[in-house]
Amino acid sequence: MKLSKFISYFFHPINFSIIGSVLFFLLLPKHIFKSQEHLMLIVIFLGTYAFPLLLLFLLKKFGMIGSHHMVTIEERKFPTLLFISISYIIGNWLYKSSLVDILAMLYFGYGLTLILAYIFLYFKIKISLHTAAVSSLIGFLIYFSHFYKINLIVFISLFFALGGLIGYSRLVLNAHSLKEVFIGYVIGILSQFIVYGIYIM
Repeated sequence: MKLSKFISYFFHPINFSIIGSVLFFLLLPKHIFKSQEHLMLIVIFLGTYAFPLLLLFLLKKFGMIGSHHMVTIEERKFPTLLFISISYIIGNWLYKSSLVDILAMLYFGYGLTLILAYIFLYFKIKISLHTAAVSSLIGFLIYFSHFYKINLIVFISLFFALGGLIGYSRLVLNAHSLKEVFIGYVIGILSQFIVYGIYIM
């Protein structure tokens, strides 16, 4: 139980966008000036990590959510809409830079995942955002590997294993049903493939 709690906290969905961005710059086979890379990472960190953490803190303080895991369906609606906006703002900014338009697809994919997650809330299904986040990153790494013709099988395999561990931890904690974990996983990876498919058309 303690291990499952640690996994759920350490691999919170909010962490995966910055993990994906750092991996992108570490693995990118073309040159980008370090000053540009650092600026992008700072903006991404502030927009997708620092600001959402502050937002979750304020929402909890004012009683709009009970915890940062947003347990109930009603708790998830407003934060999900805000996170959709953040994903598309960051994605649009990265896409317009033209240097890292593939990285922008990661955020557009996250945005689409959150849109679908929001729709599912009206069917009384709160998909696992934990599994959606890790599977989104897996989808991104797959097409990142395809686009630049680089072998990322080790990273992809590691995140597949991590995804299974995260899904298992969510079940152990009774945070989600098996259906919600599975739907989250499928939606996350499919959303990434959809935005990449649109990008290369």
